[in-house]
Amino acid sequence: MSDREWHSLDVEEVLRKLRTSEEGLSEEEARRRLEEFGPNELRKEKGKSPWSIFLDQFKDFLILLLLAATLVSLLIGEAFDAAAIMAIVVMSAFLGFLQEYRAERALEALKKMAAPEAVVLREGRERRIPAREVVPGDIVLLHPGDKVPADARLVEQFNLRVDEAPLTGESVPVNKEVAVLPPETALADRKNMLYAGTVVTYGRGKAAVVATGMGTEFGRIAQMIQTVVEEETPLERRMAEIGKWLGIGSLAVVAVVALLGLLRGHALLEMFLWGVSLAVAAVPEALPAVVTGALAIGVQRMARRNAIVRRLPAVETLGCTTFICSDKTGTLTKNEMTVRRIWLDGETIEVTGVGYEPEGEFIRGANAIEEDEGLKLLLRTALLCNDAHLERESETWTLIGDPTEGALVVAAAKAGLDKKELDRLYPRIAEVPFTSERKRMSTIHTTPIGANGRSPLLVCAKGAPEIVLARCDRIWRDGRIVELDEATRGEILRANEGMAADALRVLGVAYKELPPDASDFGEDVVERDLVFLGLMAMIDPPRDEVRDALRLCERAGVEVAMVTGDHKLTAVAIAQELGMLKEGSLTLTGVELDRLDDEEFEGIVEDVGVYARVSPEHKMRIVEALKRRGHIVAMTGDGVNDAPALKRADMGVAMGITGTEVTKEASDMVLADDNFATIVAAIEEGRSIY
Repeated sequence: MSDREWHSLDVEEVLRKLRTSEEGLSEEEARRRLEEFGPNELRKEKGKSPWSIFLDQFKDFLILLLLAATLVSLLIGEAFDAAAIMAIVVMSAFLGFLQEYRAERALEALKKMAAPEAVVLREGRERRIPAREVVPGDIVLLHPGDKVPADARLVEQFNLRVDEAPLTGESVPVNKEVAVLPPETALADRKNMLYAGTVVTYGRGKAAVVATGMGTEFGRIAQMIQTVVEEETPLERRMAEIGKWLGIGSLAVVAVVALLGLLRGHALLEMFLWGVSLAVAAVPEALPAVVTGALAIGVQRMARRNAIVRRLPAVETLGCTTFICSDKTGTLTKNEMTVRRIWLDGETIEVTGVGYEPEGEFIRGANAIEEDEGLKLLLRTALLCNDAHLERESETWTLIGDPTEGALVVAAAKAGLDKKELDRLYPRIAEVPFTSERKRMSTIHTTPIGANGRSPLLVCAKGAPEIVLARCDRIWRDGRIVELDEATRGEILRANEGMAADALRVLGVAYKELPPDASDFGEDVVERDLVFLGLMAMIDPPRDEVRDALRLCERAGVEVAMVTGDHKLTAVAIAQELGMLKEGSLTLTGVELDRLDDEEFEGIVEDVGVYARVSPEHKMRIVEALKRRGHIVAMTGDGVNDAPALKRADMGVAMGITGTEVTKEASDMVLADDNFATIVAAIEEGRSIY
């Protein structure tokens, strides 16, 4: 039952392998499986106690040397010196303790993401049970707001959407399907699977549990967090080297002074104390304090630039960084879907402005559009067939709802259309909701009474361009409605393909009127004989300041690669727009990476500019390959899936806004503004201290 290819089996085969049915397990069988597989919870390997971790800090050679200096200071009556040295020793040990204790805190944060309860079918009856009692073979029932209690294969679903951002980093909820998928399908593309810790945002579903506890994807991440061994930073290695040579030098001083004194007839004890005193004098007791002070100043300076350093040695590591593996969404980009292009009336319109700020222009050719009836109709239709809205908080705009729909709301606002006002003028009376099978959504509205005294009902539709187009028999052209011929259909599909090739997410928009007394709002009536209006294409745009930051990295000799769970086409488009891909740069997907052995991958790792559709194991492998090539690696991340790689990297960088608590606990530094440019600014500060 630990097979990870459940997505490639049909429902009947899944139920047969799990020895269950759609009615669920019997109570007796569930108890037996709970004993066999154990509780559905993350387990921690038996590790060191906090006290043991603290005592381990005193094994460092320089610390032992300082302890010896403390003892000698006491023996010769220098109590103040002994107290000062001991304070330095305890402070250094405490900092080391905090660093090692982070692994346990990261795991505790991961545990908090588990579902507290689950609704399962047992012997055909619904039962609400503690999530820790869920077992493989259980049939779980899920509704909006539910946390998925374990990894499960979908058995049936109704318009089910799941927020998988904590696991995959994807900001847009995933539309789920029951259909069988190929075995090689990447984790983020397994639409027939549900994963522990993710959240249902829409619809409902029934699924068969295939893995619990440490067997889930979250469990595998927890295992990786526990097994990653953090290496010493360059500063810690140099301090250890200094301690070793100081120790050798001190012993040599003691031996030489004692020998010379004995040769001159002095007492052995007297010469030993003289030798030890000289050795203690030679030990730079203030060295740890001076280093700590310099690093603390660096921490304060970085904090002023939105980089929150979680452990002091990381300041110096930043200065040594030679390779940055950066996430895409929210770090290199704004994480705010924005309409970039519109196809209307046979022409392409460029839309300016980025993010959720409702400011921008519509450019046709080289001229800004002041007034266009067709454009207003297109934007009004997209705004009415929409459940998202914008809210202003102080100086920033916040989206409430789906990011794709939010992009349409912002585009309409740039043309002066207000969502609340339109909803008041055109109240929604019915809708045909979006589903992953239908790939479209339609809403029905009443309209203001016109000059002719009529008030027809208005149908607004949006969805996948080819799906919406197939439902249309007319098109808006030159201010009037004309028949939609095959030549025009081909023109629209080519425009769609061209925008999709530029990694833009494209929606088709259409409308029609119904008689005022219409009452049948079934999809076959509502979504038939529509009038095609146009295409709206959007993307999550790059941050403006990232281009300058990348140029600064190049001048400083720091290489950058994009590591994302997004599709290859989208990742490459953003990388090209930012100028990240140089001549000879390679792009790799997770599936392609799996086909390379370690030696092959290590040979090309420095040439890869974009990694797409990668898993936690892939991210670990990328970091390890770069480290074997001699790089000091910084890795950014925000999802739970990033935590193991952040711990493995020399410098783990978590996102402060979108990052999970798990990621922050596993990191060395947190970006308060989730901005790639902040990493580069922190590296500058690190180098000034280094």
